[in-house]
Amino acid sequence: MTTDDGQVLLDSPVICEYLDGLGAGRKLFPPPGPARWTALTQQAIADGVTEAVILCRYETLRPEDKRWSGWTDGQMQKARGGLAALDPQGLAGAPTIGHIAIACALGYLDFRFPDEGWRERHPKLATWYHDFEQTPSMRATKPPPA
Repeated sequence: MTTDDGQVLLDSPVICEYLDGLGAGRKLFPPPGPARWTALTQQAIADGVTEAVILCRYETLRPEDKRWSGWTDGQMQKARGGLAALDPQGLAGAPTIGHIAIACALGYLDFRFPDEGWRERHPKLATWYHDFEQTPSMRATKPPPA
């Protein structure tokens, strides 16, 4: 992304924080302090989950004789570990960048890996996501069925 003054910004977390700083009103990035560190940690974990499952998706696009199931299993274990780290964390309160990143990761799992079974392993996260995906912004950006 290029800002109005010509500065090039790279990586989604940087771009999200820049855009959040442009608007008035409630921010997705809390001010420095415990709430901010929680939101940024949630964002980082969710980004890691997303990266791992995207790599799994890419592997499914390779010719079957070129796929390496051990590698895919390892990536999916990383994603499962990330979800396990998120499950007990508090997700109450006004949405933050952490909430949005988590919701995007879960939505991608539903879209590309509907049989993964993350809801059964993480019922608190599933309940939270069920409510969060009803928000207007989540409904407006939901991909069509695969």
